[in-house]
Amino acid sequence: MEKHNRRIFLQTSVTALGTGLVSSARLHAAPHSNHSNAIHAPVIAANKGKKPLRLGLIIAVGNDPDSALAKVRDHGLPTAQVSVEEFHPGLDGRLREALERHHIEATSLVVGGPGKEVWDFYGGPLTIGVVPRETRAARVAHIKKASDFARQCGIPAVQTHCGFIPENPNDDLYKETVETIRDVAEHCRRNGQSLRYETGQETPITLIRTIQDVGTDNQGVNFDLANLILYGKANPVDAIELLGPYVQGIHAKDGLWPTDPKRLGEEVPIGKGRVDFPHIISRLKEIDYRGAVTIEREISGPQQMEDIRAAKTYLEKLIGA
Repeated sequence: MEKHNRRIFLQTSVTALGTGLVSSARLHAAPHSNHSNAIHAPVIAANKGKKPLRLGLIIAVGNDPDSALAKVRDHGLPTAQVSVEEFHPGLDGRLREALERHHIEATSLVVGGPGKEVWDFYGGPLTIGVVPRETRAARVAHIKKASDFARQCGIPAVQTHCGFIPENPNDDLYKETVETIRDVAEHCRRNGQSLRYETGQETPITLIRTIQDVGTDNQGVNFDLANLILYGKANPVDAIELLGPYVQGIHAKDGLWPTDPKRLGEEVPIGKGRVDFPHIISRLKEIDYRGAVTIEREISGPQQMEDIRAAKTYLEKLIGA
């Protein structure tokens, strides 16, 4: 998603700490059959005893988590992916209290930066995630700080875009990226957390290769349905057959394919784009996905609120009781 839009969206829009780890058998179990029920979503401790496919909203808490989470509650949503850019003293306690006060389950902590990130096909490979060498060290330190913060808040996963991971596994940049992600994943593991890759900049098979080469048992995927289309990387209906065994989170978002090779596709309201939500929701049920479905709408103002409400109604009908 485009950085400035995400910040606008997040600004306007807890459970007890579990291990959040994926069993090794599930993590490394790639699909090996074309049978419709051959794949299964990973078993996540944080989902135990909770309703599958529970809806949520991605939102930035800034320095006022109470106001941010009140918006989630006002939409009647039980979960949230919370984004924090700066870890100010005392923010962890205020966030923990706000989550408890509003009865919101924080399913992941979303983190990006620091530094410039350009969300397109040209600047993106040079600026996003931990792939670029120039900003890598600062971003690794920032993700580790986010992991420590999430632990204090009882949040079971840290989520980020790792960047345009090279397709060529022989590329030195690919090997460096794998080593870097392993370092971050091991830090999250020591904090009892999963590290979740948000889909977008890489093909599904490249993402799976990376997960397997990193090799830790606490990695997962935040399956952003629209990003796969916006970046022209995959149809989510097909991608779920590869990524299903790794999916720990969902971004319910819609979009159109790119028509200009210099620009990403267009994000649109749910139901107006190319994501086949009826098929995706049905397939998530079949593979026994037990996690949250988090609504994301990358605009600001009153229309954003209307689109979030409409998305909630639409998804509730598909998910059912």
